[in-house]
Amino acid sequence: MQPNKTTPKDFFLWVGAMVALYASVFAFIALIFGYLDHLFPDRLSYYTGDAYSGSISYEMAVIIVLFPVFLALMRVIRSTIMQDVTRRDIWVRRWALFLTLFIAGAAMAGDLITLIMYFLNGDVTIRFILKVVVLLLVSGGVFMHFLADLRGYWDQNPARAKMLGWAAGVVLVITIVAGFFIVGTPWQARLYRYDDQKVSDLQNIQYQIVNYWQSKEMLPVTLADLVDPISGFMVPVDPQTGEAYRYQATGMYSFQICADFNAETQQYSANGISRPIPAKPMAVGSTTGGPDLNAEPWTHGAGEKCFERTIDPDRYPPFSKQKNPTL
Repeated sequence: MQPNKTTPKDFFLWVGAMVALYASVFAFIALIFGYLDHLFPDRLSYYTGDAYSGSISYEMAVIIVLFPVFLALMRVIRSTIMQDVTRRDIWVRRWALFLTLFIAGAAMAGDLITLIMYFLNGDVTIRFILKVVVLLLVSGGVFMHFLADLRGYWDQNPARAKMLGWAAGVVLVITIVAGFFIVGTPWQARLYRYDDQKVSDLQNIQYQIVNYWQSKEMLPVTLADLVDPISGFMVPVDPQTGEAYRYQATGMYSFQICADFNAETQQYSANGISRPIPAKPMAVGSTTGGPDLNAEPWTHGAGEKCFERTIDPDRYPPFSKQKNPTL
C-alpha cells in the first residue's frame, strides 16, 4: 500500500505545534520553579534579585503567546484529520507523537532518579520535593495525553479534546495570575528596583564621604564637595524623582544620608540582607578596631530613611597618617 504523502502543510503544522508545546511546557515548569524558589528561598543563595528581572517575565510571555498558538494549530490538525482520516498515518505525525512520548518518559525517569539520588544524599527539601512533583505531574500529563492521541482516543472524542484544551488554558491563566500574588506585579517590582538603586547610590556616596574625610580630615559641607572631575565622580541623584539625596554632617566624624523609599526592604532585594560594599583597603600599619562602617545595615521602611554613620579614625585613618608599606 502506498504510504500517505506528507504535505508541506502537514509538516509545518506539526513542527509548529510541537515547538509551541515544548516551549510552553518548559516555560510552565520553569515558572512554577520560580514561584517555589520565591516561596522557599535557598539560604545559600547570595542575591536572587526581583522576580521580574530574571526569567519569570520571559516565561509568562512564552506561555501567553505560544500556548494559544499550540491550541490553534492542534485544532487545525484535528480538523484536517476529521476531513481526511489518512492524515493520521503520515510520518510527521507519528514522529512527533513518538518523540513527545520519548521526551516525556525520559523526563519522568530522570525526575525519579534525581529524587532517589537526593534522598540517599539526605538533601531532600520541601522545595525540591515540590519541584519533583511538578515535573512528574506535567511530564506524566503530557505522556498520557499523547499516548491517548497515538491510540486515536482524541479523534474519537473531539469534545473531550476540546474540553482538555480549555482546562489546560485555565490552569495556565490561574498560574500566571497567582504569580502576581506570589511575587507581586511588575509595577511593584519596578518600585523595588528603584529602592535598590537608591541604596546602591547611598553606599557609593558613603564611600566617597569616607574617602573625602581620609584625604582632608574633615567631612564635606555638602555633597557637591564630593564632585571630582579627575576621577570622574559625579554625585548620583534619586533615579525616581531626579532630586538630590539629602546629606548632613552631624559631628566631627558623624553624618547622615537620606532618601525616600517606596517600600520596606524586600526579602529578595539586593539589600534584603546586609550586603556591604567592599571596604577600602587599609594601609599596612593601620589599626582595625571599632565597627566596620560599611557593614552597617541598609535596610529601610517605606518613606524617608536616614542612615546614621560614624567614621572610626582607627579603622579609616587619614591618608597623611598612614604608614608606607615596607618594601
